[in-house]
Amino acid sequence: MDAGNKLLEGLDPEQRAAVVAPRGPVCVLAGAGTGKTRTITRRIAHLVHRGHVAPGQVLAVTFTARAAGEMRTRLRALGAHGVQARTFHAAALRQLRYFWPRVVDDEPWQLVEHKLRLVGQAAHRVGASTEAESLRDLASEIEWSKASLVTPEDYPAVAARAHRDTPGPPEQVAQVYATYEQLKMRSRVLDFDDLLLHTAAALEEHPDVAGEFRDRYRCFVVDEYQDVTPLQQRVLDAWLGNRDDLTVVGDANQTIYSFAGATPRWLLDFSRRFPEATTVRLERDYRSTPQVVSLANRVIGAARGRPAGARLRLVGQRPPGPEPEFAEYDDEPAEAAAVALRIRKLLDEGVPASEIAVLFRVNAQSEVYEQALAEQDIPYQVRGGERFFARPEVRQAMQALRVAAGAPGEGALDARVRAVLEPLGLTERPPAGGATRERWESLRALVELAEELATALPEADLARFAQELDMRAEAQHPPTVEGVTLASLHAAKGLEWDAVFLVGLVEGTLPIQHADGDDEAVEEERRLLYVGVTRAREFLSLTWALSRSPGGRRHRRRSRFLYGLVPDNHPAALPARGRGRDGAASRASLRDEARRRCRNCGGPLVGTMAVKLGRCADCPSDVDEELLARLRAWRTERARQLKVPAYVVFTDATLTAIAEQRPADEAGLVAIPGIGAAKLDRYGADVIALVNGTFPPDRE
Repeated sequence: MDAGNKLLEGLDPEQRAAVVAPRGPVCVLAGAGTGKTRTITRRIAHLVHRGHVAPGQVLAVTFTARAAGEMRTRLRALGAHGVQARTFHAAALRQLRYFWPRVVDDEPWQLVEHKLRLVGQAAHRVGASTEAESLRDLASEIEWSKASLVTPEDYPAVAARAHRDTPGPPEQVAQVYATYEQLKMRSRVLDFDDLLLHTAAALEEHPDVAGEFRDRYRCFVVDEYQDVTPLQQRVLDAWLGNRDDLTVVGDANQTIYSFAGATPRWLLDFSRRFPEATTVRLERDYRSTPQVVSLANRVIGAARGRPAGARLRLVGQRPPGPEPEFAEYDDEPAEAAAVALRIRKLLDEGVPASEIAVLFRVNAQSEVYEQALAEQDIPYQVRGGERFFARPEVRQAMQALRVAAGAPGEGALDARVRAVLEPLGLTERPPAGGATRERWESLRALVELAEELATALPEADLARFAQELDMRAEAQHPPTVEGVTLASLHAAKGLEWDAVFLVGLVEGTLPIQHADGDDEAVEEERRLLYVGVTRAREFLSLTWALSRSPGGRRHRRRSRFLYGLVPDNHPAALPARGRGRDGAASRASLRDEARRRCRNCGGPLVGTMAVKLGRCADCPSDVDEELLARLRAWRTERARQLKVPAYVVFTDATLTAIAEQRPADEAGLVAIPGIGAAKLDRYGADVIALVNGTFPPDRE
């Protein structure tokens, strides 16, 4: 069997269709766990082995250095040496360094990796706050603006249309932005977004540069295409020119970076732009058990306004596993302690610590879990903390390996690596805990990496291993460290574990408080939960706590996304105002429970629409048609005044719920799911007046 046919072994029909699709536009809609990286690396290798394209003519881009490093590793193993796999920014930096002297006629400008100093100077000059937190927010807003191709002059108007939660008056933010750009220009430095802007401009404005680049690169592959920003799409268009040899891979259900300018519209509109494109849908989930897959489908199935390209329904391919667990606790420390005990049980059952993750919405939630795991003497690592290759013991080990590589020696690679690392703290048995244990885990991870390299390349020696470490350090592609992973849901994207604990699932945290009142933002929070659920292979736990601290007021409610997921007969099925200290349902919980049951038949409400309307889909509607007509007319006028789409004011479903339930006061209005404090403040008086027939309301 030749190498090309061997690349097709073990692929399912849909994966095979994507791999063998002819050169030209190809769109792979790939659900979580469906083998997208396997598919696109096999596709690239297949094109190379069949002689359709030379390895050096392929440019594959993705969004993290780790993912790019993983792609290069797989392509090397498939024999596709020489394919360029990089992040957008790394690819642009490489091109800009090459073309800069010709385009600018000057020495290359220096890259500024940390922009806060310049942002601080700009903020000071225009009289804006220079507190550290304010500067971080301003820097993020500048990054969003540049990623969205928004200039300082246009920022106030665009921010208003996009309903941005700006870190100051929009006009002042625009002044900071403009001053920051001026300071960079005077200092002759670039930030990361400038790499993309200047690369696009070089190709758009210099035909000779574009011609040379397009002669070099003929075939393009973009991973995680749902996360491209307008700026990245502009660069991609400049790379392509009028060609169409492009393969894109993505899943609109995993769009979780809209706050940074990402949008799935190019993924969803791909077949419109390229009518002759081959489209393949990957829906067979090889990662998770059918139980986890079923829960994931129910999470995303309740989403509102899903376009056709986002309606992937995963089909589990693994043997059955345990049902997902749900649990409610009095307070966060109790929740963390229970999670740590459950992790201890999994460890005792033989699950490696590196195959367990605790995922949360915001990084501030990490501390209580770090303490709970430490009390159980369970090793852990906080993802997003210190980078693996920046750790002192790893830097020391890499230096020792370089020195040893220059000396003669024999024996297996892993044995030689162990011998080098033993003086640095690699003992046969792991230490008890603390910093010494963390050091040992880092060194042990290097040995395991040597074992992997020796398996893939039996002829590898210490020099080759040192080279591998240098490449991984540059690509930020660390080895697996034995320890439970603590990470935010955003940081967990692209990763997977045998056991996943989704914690802190309460209103105000997931969805995050500032998302409430914005339907699009709430839906992104739902997608974030979907990403968390689909990280689990076998064991999945979802928990929440009624209070932040022991003895505190238990006023929290579990996340709205959990309604319809928690089994009706489960002890946690009561809402978050739930039970008294003796386990009995409180009056508040009974009222909340009543709101989660059909007002007509009394049955449980399943799905977002049923919860919003307060009735089962099969029960008859008692909508007040005249009131609904008045609400729609009012919404149209308000949307016109605010210059926003009508659904931004209220969705059709929310108007129907109001016309059915006819809330006479604020309490009745906020009882309708999706109407939070922001919409109550902005529209509440109008809506109540419309219901009561007293519109326009008295605003004195």
